[in-house]
Amino acid sequence: MTNATGLTAAEWTAADLLNRFGPILLRRIRQDPAPGSATEQDVIDIHDKEKRLYELVDGVLVEKTMGIQVSYLAVLLAGLLGDFARRHGLGFVLGSDGMARLAPGLVRIPDVSFISWEQLPERQVPRIPMLRFAPRLAVEVLSPSNTPKEMDRKLHDYFEAEVKLVWYVDPVQRTVRVFTAPDQSQLLHENESLDGGTVLPRFVLPLKELFADLGS
Repeated sequence: MTNATGLTAAEWTAADLLNRFGPILLRRIRQDPAPGSATEQDVIDIHDKEKRLYELVDGVLVEKTMGIQVSYLAVLLAGLLGDFARRHGLGFVLGSDGMARLAPGLVRIPDVSFISWEQLPERQVPRIPMLRFAPRLAVEVLSPSNTPKEMDRKLHDYFEAEVKLVWYVDPVQRTVRVFTAPDQSQLLHENESLDGGTVLPRFVLPLKELFADLGS
């Protein structure tokens, strides 16, 4: 089986993986199914059977990185955004196992995502294992094991799939980088406030509140 890289499953090497994802921890790359051969159904089946989260990129399953602060910030943001979206009738929010098929053979799993009712005119949360379209907002809480190359590729994937807004939350630096395009961003510090832009109008969150309970 070949994929977007032109490599078959048997041809993938550690060097190929490092070239594709940067200096990623190789334990994050699942070997069964072999890199280059994985499918969207594998993502669903592994989650159902093992309760483990893998993104699918070029036929390669890459495990989602988590940690206490990553999980805490994701849950906190999901709650704040979900309450706001529900209160204003804007849509709904998914947490860190909300899978999204951005393109054939490309599955991303934001730590938090917002889906507008404009994308679902029936205004009901669908009973499906994976979104078949991109959310309007994707939030990634950065982990030390994320590589710059990995996150740059993810950023481009989101905007190519027509995500409108992306937040990269850094719990170590206590900053949020807000992207409105891959080459258009603003870095917010702890003494500033995060807002929802045109995606979530009137949503405002002082970053001091977001990071208040994090240990150093």
